Amino acid sequence: MSFVVISCSLNPDSNSRRLASVVFKNLEGLDVDVEFVDMRDFKLPLCDGDASYEDDAVVRITKKLEKARGYIIAIPVYNFDANAVAKNLVELTGSKVWEDKVVGFVCAAGGRSSYMSIMGLANSLMLDFRCFVIPKFVYATDDAFRGDEVSDSKVKERLKELSEDIVRVTNALK
Repeated sequence: MSFVVISCSLNPDSNSRRLASVVFKNLEGLDVDVEFVDMRDFKLPLCDGDASYEDDAVVRITKKLEKARGYIIAIPVYNFDANAVAKNLVELTGSKVWEDKVVGFVCAAGGRSSYMSIMGLANSLMLDFRCFVIPKFVYATDDAFRGDEVSDSKVKERLKELSEDIVRVTNALK
């Protein structure tokens, strides 16, 4: 069974990437096959519903993701919504990647008001691609970080639980 942790931030000083790194380490500790994908490494075009699907970067990311059974997507929240990179990734890779997979979310935002912001993307994945979305999202604000580290013990515990849950749920759905 394999998993991919996807960091959707393009910001070099990203709190959502810090969350993704913790989840990645947690999954490594659970002795599962896990890969870390940093979307800064893929210069994806904007989805145009046409030629963008054949772009070399889209083909590369699709091949990298399609074999996994589950994904943890780390998303920064901008303007009360998931960032455009996450939505564009789903649009460009489509059913080859997402259909019937288990998906978990970790989100970083500047404030507490956006905790429901991921629901549009989660609903799209559930309804369009029949993903099983783990309902235990992890949402962290700036005060959960100290320097380059996740410092909030409750957030760290929730990241650990999410890591364990994706393995448990994926095993149950075999």
